[in-house]
Amino acid sequence: MKIVIEFYRTRNADDAHAVVGRETKEAVNTDDAIEVGRQLSQTLDMPQRPDAMTITDANGATLYCGVINAEALNDERLQS
Repeated sequence: MKIVIEFYRTRNADDAHAVVGRETKEAVNTDDAIEVGRQLSQTLDMPQRPDAMTITDANGATLYCGVINAEALNDERLQS
């Protein structure tokens, strides 16, 4: 399925969101889409490191919206 991933930074004071990157990719299912998003959050050249992402399908329906936990990702890689 075709997915759109938006990466953004949030400001704690007022929960404002600033989009720092957007990518269109293919994914098999929602779990695959989340994994693609997490990998891209570490490898894309963006003006700032994102702290969250939203994944939508081709029709604009939200499949996932959540925080990107870079520390957890690094821990998972070390254990693999």
